Amino acid sequence: MTFQNPFGQPLLTFPELDKSPLSIRAKALVFIDPRSQQLRQALEHLAPQALPVLIRGETGTGKELLARQIHRASDRAGLFVSVNCAAISPTYADAELFGYSAGTLGGTASSRAGWFGSANGGTLYLDEIADLPLEIQGKLLAALENREVTRVGAQQPQAVDVRLVAATSIDLARVVRAGRFNERLYQYLLEGALELPPLRERRGDILPLAEYFVGIYCVRLQRPLPLISEAAQRLLEAHAWPGNTRELENVIHFALLVNDGDEILPEDLDLPDTAR
Repeated sequence: MTFQNPFGQPLLTFPELDKSPLSIRAKALVFIDPRSQQLRQALEHLAPQALPVLIRGETGTGKELLARQIHRASDRAGLFVSVNCAAISPTYADAELFGYSAGTLGGTASSRAGWFGSANGGTLYLDEIADLPLEIQGKLLAALENREVTRVGAQQPQAVDVRLVAATSIDLARVVRAGRFNERLYQYLLEGALELPPLRERRGDILPLAEYFVGIYCVRLQRPLPLISEAAQRLLEAHAWPGNTRELENVIHFALLVNDGDEILPEDLDLPDTAR
């Protein structure tokens, strides 16, 4: 199958991510299933706007790909800065996010802009935003609304222009009700909400994605391009894909490692419902 570039086209991919830590994550989405086409239309509508965006979807569905495409299609001149909120230190969250002045942390001789400052003029992507420390959430909202941040140890705020794209794999509304997420920040994010359906609800995307991954891994493995047998196709389409696109990529990679023929067979698929 031949794929083309996104926006009016069916494939969204960032091959340059092979050189980054994202190489272990899903790196492609297709917009062939009707639900995916609706998502693409919503993405096209939101991308050029200045609205914050909240991407909701299960782990492995490709939320960061959508965030990167929003940035790419927004024409913002600054960087796309990706931050995993679970990796932010609760002790130094303020400094990590908003930066600090020289001499503030352990007598450091230099200052740092923080993640927020690094994204000035661009897009700040906060993955799993529910993991952001609660006391920092209010400061984040203030920085976004006032368009300025005050570094740790600084006396004066600095102007910033940052677009926030956040992602979550959990029901953030329930976390708000539990008192563990700032309700005003949640309402702020809802201005531009995007739902990324799990792969099992986008059946029309399964085989196109599988064929894309076959092509990618055949190049990497320097082997001829096999077909996916009809029996293997039926198994792929019937599988529930709890790991979503990431799981599909791993299954195809494994199949190409154990099969060197001209056709991928059901027994080549590392799936629990595969006949052995």
